[in-house]
Amino acid sequence: MEIELKTAVTMAAYAGSGICIGIGAIGAAIGEGYTASQATTATGSRPELAGDIFKTMLVGQAISESSSIFTLVVSLVLLFTQHSAHSVVDVAALLGAGMCMGFGALGSGIGAGYPAAAACTGIARQPAMTSRLNTNMIIGSAVCQTPATFSLVISFILLYTNFSGRPVSPTWAAILGAGLATGLAAIGPGLGSGLVAEAGCEGTARNPEQVKNATNTMLLGQAIAQTTAIYGLLVSFILIFRAFPATDQLAPTMGLLAAAICVGIGAIGPGVGVALAARSAVAWVPRNPGIANELIRTMLIGAAVAESTGIYALVVALVLIFVV
Repeated sequence: MEIELKTAVTMAAYAGSGICIGIGAIGAAIGEGYTASQATTATGSRPELAGDIFKTMLVGQAISESSSIFTLVVSLVLLFTQHSAHSVVDVAALLGAGMCMGFGALGSGIGAGYPAAAACTGIARQPAMTSRLNTNMIIGSAVCQTPATFSLVISFILLYTNFSGRPVSPTWAAILGAGLATGLAAIGPGLGSGLVAEAGCEGTARNPEQVKNATNTMLLGQAIAQTTAIYGLLVSFILIFRAFPATDQLAPTMGLLAAAICVGIGAIGPGVGVALAARSAVAWVPRNPGIANELIRTMLIGAAVAESTGIYALVVALVLIFVV
């Protein structure tokens, strides 16, 4: 049967809302559960520190929860806002917003749980470093939320931009793709940043005298791990704000959607792979500070090689947008 545009927009809003909170809740729940499991283990080994461990657990879980709060906000906006119904592009925008925030919260929610769990374990090992461990945990977990923040920004742009003056085809594919590009590209960096921050907290507890070097290496590793999320954000901005000429041909329309999927999925592996390289460096700097420079150099070279596959995906995505 034929569906009226207003009905299609409402359906897209409901579907986008469900996808958003449904997928977005996965990451935070896993991250919070992992934090609680390590806090319980730490409490079992050092019952006299139960109060400090409990406080750190709650703070860590609160940060992990923030990505799911982003999804809740976008879901409620999708449900209770009066959305415009100018064209099919509005349908794509609502679906894209929901998928963007849902996927974007997945990696960040899990990733933020790693440093929180490591901080709880570290307090049991080095109670004198509780304050510093909490600081490292908060910083590391906050960086994990950066890709989710990118997704939140793109979601709101999709929700509140008027696309009525643009041709339906290929704009619908560009707008839907914009949501997928940033959302999917956020998964790997969000998760990977957490792995790096976990090593930073473990290193702080292992060798408190090297806390500065461990923290600096952690932040450097997290910064590199975040780069593929920026690739997704870049492609999303191009797809949203570039004016594409009207076309009835399916191939160029699918090319825009393919570009978004390409950079989105292509960013997942490098985000995790770069983080694994950085995680080892962060773990070993406190153990063997005398070779810190060699460790960082190896990390940077190894991370650059792992990053190359994400660059390939970005190049292909740009070719699909500007050449094909």
